[in-house]
Amino acid sequence: MRLSIIVPACNEEHRIGKMLDAYLPLFTKRFGTEVEFIIVVNGTDDKTEEVVLRYMEDFKQVRQIVEPGKIGKGGALMEGFEAAVGDLIGFVDADCATPPEAFERLVDDIGDADIIIASRWLPESEVTVKQTLRRRIASRCFNLIVRILFGIKSSDTQCGAKLMRGEAIKKVLPNLGVTQWAFDVDLLFQMRRLGYRMTETPTKWHDVDGSQLKLGHASIDMLFALIRLRLLHSPFKGLIKLYIPALFPFVSRHPDKTPFRHKDNE
Repeated sequence: MRLSIIVPACNEEHRIGKMLDAYLPLFTKRFGTEVEFIIVVNGTDDKTEEVVLRYMEDFKQVRQIVEPGKIGKGGALMEGFEAAVGDLIGFVDADCATPPEAFERLVDDIGDADIIIASRWLPESEVTVKQTLRRRIASRCFNLIVRILFGIKSSDTQCGAKLMRGEAIKKVLPNLGVTQWAFDVDLLFQMRRLGYRMTETPTKWHDVDGSQLKLGHASIDMLFALIRLRLLHSPFKGLIKLYIPALFPFVSRHPDKTPFRHKDNE
């Protein structure tokens, strides 16, 4: 298998079909049966699972993992990473904010790197429908904090499209534990800690209505998650005991992680 594309999906019955309609023609034409789409349906109370099942009837490249609990974006991606078998393993959001040709550019541009990040902030990037000014300011502040705390020099850690070499993500997977919105920082930090090579490329992107991320609440979640993650990997990790009551809802660390249980519809 050459390529695995993982799509976390929580209550995405109105968007997952449009995303698959956009991605499947391009990638099945290029890769044939050597591409797999793994849709990780989690914590949903709508008909997302049924929508994906209809696509599975027509495309053997589509697989589905169903997790009844709300495990967050990171939890869904970790389940997908465990199940993926591609030489290259990537993920993208279900809202199709990153169009298929932009994700294809990750495949073309990864070169000798172990992970490639789609960045909305490079000069050559095309952002056709921009975020609100408030979100753009929050994004830049978040990126600055990440650079200071973790030394990650990517211009855009939070864009929902990334691609990695399969052997790299399989080695990083046991170290991952942030299951909510700060998952991307945890992923990049663990890749950096293990010495993997990172690069980024310009992307096409547009803001999509209906985002499940609420700026004020998510900003607090991310800040708590970043603090705990930084403390866990510092000489002051003992201090984390002081923060566990406040931070537990925001970060779930699994140092002795066992594989997630899931239903894989094939």
